[in-house]
Amino acid sequence: MDERTKKLIAVGASVGANCHPCLEYHVGRALEACIDHSEIMAAVEVAKAVRGGATASMDKLALKLLGSDPPQQSCNSQAASCCCS
Repeated sequence: MDERTKKLIAVGASVGANCHPCLEYHVGRALEACIDHSEIMAAVEVAKAVRGGATASMDKLALKLLGSDPPQQSCNSQAASCCCS
């Protein structure tokens, strides 16, 4: 993979991860590499679309899991599939 493509992927990944310092860094590196503003913005827009789809999916899952009657139990961090701590 060429460096230009890697830089654009890094910009998109930064947006997808909601990482402000990462985005500032990677946009700066992309601009230093003379990647056109419109190409960087295209990477940002693709990342926003992916992130938006993931967000919508998570929202639907939360509503499905909670339904109209949220569970009364608190999280049991000992549960095998729980990632809370």
